[in-house]
Amino acid sequence: MKRLQRNWRDGMFGFSIFLTEEMTEQKSTYIEKMASIGFSGVFTSLHIPEENPEMYQVRLKQLGLMAKDLQLDLMVDISGNALEAAGFSLERINELKEIGVTGLRMDDRITTKQIAEASHQVTVALNASTISEKDVEELQKYQADFTNLEAWHNYYPRPETGLDQAWFDEKNQWLKQWGFAIQAFVAGDGEKRGPLYEGLPTLENHRHQHPLSAALDLNVDLVYIGDGDLAAETQKQFALYNKEQTILLQVESYDEQIELVLGNHKNRMDEARDVIRSADARFNQPASVPPLPAQKREVGMVTIDNVEYLRYMGEIQIVKRPLSADEKVNVVGRVIEKDRSLLSAIQAGTKFILESVENHE
Repeated sequence: MKRLQRNWRDGMFGFSIFLTEEMTEQKSTYIEKMASIGFSGVFTSLHIPEENPEMYQVRLKQLGLMAKDLQLDLMVDISGNALEAAGFSLERINELKEIGVTGLRMDDRITTKQIAEASHQVTVALNASTISEKDVEELQKYQADFTNLEAWHNYYPRPETGLDQAWFDEKNQWLKQWGFAIQAFVAGDGEKRGPLYEGLPTLENHRHQHPLSAALDLNVDLVYIGDGDLAAETQKQFALYNKEQTILLQVESYDEQIELVLGNHKNRMDEARDVIRSADARFNQPASVPPLPAQKREVGMVTIDNVEYLRYMGEIQIVKRPLSADEKVNVVGRVIEKDRSLLSAIQAGTKFILESVENHE
């Protein structure tokens, strides 16, 4: 098998906007916000109900022109005669480019020759789950521009049908051997897309996971939010990660000493097995940390060492695995359940912020 040589865009995050609903002011505001916090691509689908194709044409133009104005990539999912039904055509791709469409995700009833020809004009996303070596050889035969080809996975609205992690990893390894950039979806945590409202992830084990945690877990080139909405706090978390590679964690308070641990931190370079250790906490320690009643330390609990720990007084930790109670360690709060999966993203040297969830109420 001959490996294809190509260069792809830098890894990025994208989001989804669906044309089943009008382009309201609220939706326009959401698109602008996502662009402002570092998202650089939009995904939409042109699977059109027969009763009103003109509606989709108008909405695609609105979305495309907005994406173009905000310098967002716009990938449109098509199959069969979807483009024609909306008044467009693979024979007139320039019309799509003029309204801001930068890519087409090709699926059912589109020939390899059509895909190859389109690849010389726009980015073309192939179905990552179904593409075969025979397909790649045919694309070579028709002289496709492989620098414009990407492999995009599906999202799975029905629970229990998302991809298996091992199969996903194996398939991606094969795709990488061919040189494809790989994309996958994670579920949103705002308003879910109907009719099932169960999230739109690629992997089943990500269906109810924090979107940023799931995105960082995928190990692919492009990650898009499948659902059409992200919660406001999650937007803030993505913004911090995009701009500063910092993980924002919301913490519920157990004691007034929570004020001693809130703020900016960085995990030590010598990464511990059991806890995340704030690198500089002990060197900015308060005058005294009185002991609190000892309690068992569960995953996500935030602790500060008290005066009984002598020179370790002031050390701030987040628990990664259950630990026994220690009279020298004060438990002052806990990362909220939704954010706990983000702990796995904090590795050696990773910056993180502890923020009180009470401040948002």
